[in-house]
Amino acid sequence: MINFLKKLGQFILDTIQAIVLALSIFIIVYLFLFQPHQVKGSSMFPTLHNGEFLLTNKISYRFHPPERGDIIVFKAPQGEACAEIECEYIKRIIGMPGDRVMLSNGKIYINGQVLDESSYLPEDFVTNNGNFLAEGVERIIPKNQYLPIGDNRSYSRDGREFGPIPREAIVGKAWFRYWPFNKISFIKHESYKIK
Repeated sequence: MINFLKKLGQFILDTIQAIVLALSIFIIVYLFLFQPHQVKGSSMFPTLHNGEFLLTNKISYRFHPPERGDIIVFKAPQGEACAEIECEYIKRIIGMPGDRVMLSNGKIYINGQVLDESSYLPEDFVTNNGNFLAEGVERIIPKNQYLPIGDNRSYSRDGREFGPIPREAIVGKAWFRYWPFNKISFIKHESYKIK
């Protein structure tokens, strides 16, 4: 009987240690490395779809700055109407610090060049203006700020309305789609030839 109690006690202790270790690893990964996010809405269609789940890489921007074309998760600017207390948006970085950005005839211009988005948007796609990015008005993106815009321009509340976001608002880079299972994949980020 005493032998049984010793074995039971050791089993319980081993189980508690395993649970504490697993929780510690989960917390470290969640806080510092990767965080799950759900795509809510159609603002990134056709690239991302409503209801998909992503892992956001929270560590990559500690080693290098965000790049144009990166799909990021960021804290919504103050004043944005969100269902949650602190909501996060998923959008694509279009404008970089120091860029001159303008919207003209449904196309985005960066430093005087048309931004070629044909690899992920239909050729005839039109980008509408907003409060920040108005038709024919050139804006300069401030230092340490980025202009995020959704791929589904007609159904995206983004930087065209609220303007650029500070670097500190970026949670991380969308990295891996893990739900639904038939769409499991790494997230494709675009690169552009802009000077």
